[in-house]
Amino acid sequence: MHEPRDPAAIKSEEAEEASATGAPAPPEAPSLDMSSIETEQGAPVMRADARRNREKLLAAAVELFANVGQDAPLESIAERAGVGIGTLYRHFPTREALAEAAYRNEVQRLCDAAGELLAECPPGEALAEWMDRFVTYVAAKRSMAGMLQSVIASSDPTLYVVARGRMAAAITMLIEAAEQDGAIRSDVEPDDVLRVMSAIWLVSDGPDWTERSRRMLELLMDGLRYGAKGA
Repeated sequence: MHEPRDPAAIKSEEAEEASATGAPAPPEAPSLDMSSIETEQGAPVMRADARRNREKLLAAAVELFANVGQDAPLESIAERAGVGIGTLYRHFPTREALAEAAYRNEVQRLCDAAGELLAECPPGEALAEWMDRFVTYVAAKRSMAGMLQSVIASSDPTLYVVARGRMAAAITMLIEAAEQDGAIRSDVEPDDVLRVMSAIWLVSDGPDWTERSRRMLELLMDGLRYGAKGA
């Protein structure tokens, strides 16, 4: 269900932001979204403060969707992010737009983590930690599943397909590094591992969902270590 923008809230917030800079907002000035500017080449670039607000909104959305549910009030999300509701609507005009952006951000974070972990710790440890972060990703996805299905049905049928392709590339990097390091067995297919990891989606809901899911992936990791050169 799409939620309409609140013009009054947006106008009020625009006045507050203008006041913070010392420049009063003209009462009848036309609405102008200044969350992005254009470079000399014409490519849109988001301002640093707008980018920070967007990141805070995405983090708050993931948290509240997980703790409250997909019907979490957008006002509560804006409050948790420390911004006004007008700022939320300027970035995300609908609840579904917010959920889609939050999901894409979680995918980005998970995939970026593969290279970051390999740079910080041994490959076997990096793979185990990435699996742990995969649980956090699935928890976020589960909390937004209904809204994401609406996005897939209405505007982006490839949303999950593209995300899975990116995750496949990330785990391939981790698996290959762990194999070369002797941390896991050498007959592992990355796609098989990702399929088994995805089985935690089927774990029944409950207060111990995260704990049980992590135990399952620890068992998987133990199986990957069995017969490894470095074991």
